[in-house]
Amino acid sequence: MSIYDYSAIAMNGQEKTLADYKGKVVLIVNTAGRCGFTYQYEDLQKLYDRYKDKGFVILGFPCNQFDNQEPDSNELIQNSCLLNYGVNFPLFQKINVRDENMHPLFNYLTHEKAFEGFKKFHPVAKILIPLLNAKHPEYLADDYSIKWNFTKFLIDSRGEVVKRFECTTDPIDMELDIENLLASAAV
Repeated sequence: MSIYDYSAIAMNGQEKTLADYKGKVVLIVNTAGRCGFTYQYEDLQKLYDRYKDKGFVILGFPCNQFDNQEPDSNELIQNSCLLNYGVNFPLFQKINVRDENMHPLFNYLTHEKAFEGFKKFHPVAKILIPLLNAKHPEYLADDYSIKWNFTKFLIDSRGEVVKRFECTTDPIDMELDIENLLASAAV
């Protein structure tokens, strides 16, 4: 199995197979427009701009499962991402990334790379971790599910999950991992 076995609905309403990204290094991110981590869109776009011509792509999957932080329509999400953050990497329509209605792609991703914890000293983690413990302890009850918005999965050029980064890893901190995968894909 690989990400190439899955498809999702693109923002234009058309089903898109992830096999279209064969041979590329892919970063898959569950996103939300009203989250404490929404600022990450800006750095995600910087990474995309820096490496898209070298075989890198980011795939954004908006999700409204975490405290209603992505309530807008797909059209509004796409417009907001473009206008507020300059996002032009591929976005897909809103999906569920956890629980019983989880999109099969995220079921695959989360079972390939388990949750390894948050970076406790990240500025937003100081708010997020107590919030999860108080309001959503069920999110922390297992070792694999998505815990919050902006969980990121790095995929190699063969479509296999290499690494999982939680929301408390800023996109720029993944740059060396991306460069290493691009270098190995070019060999």
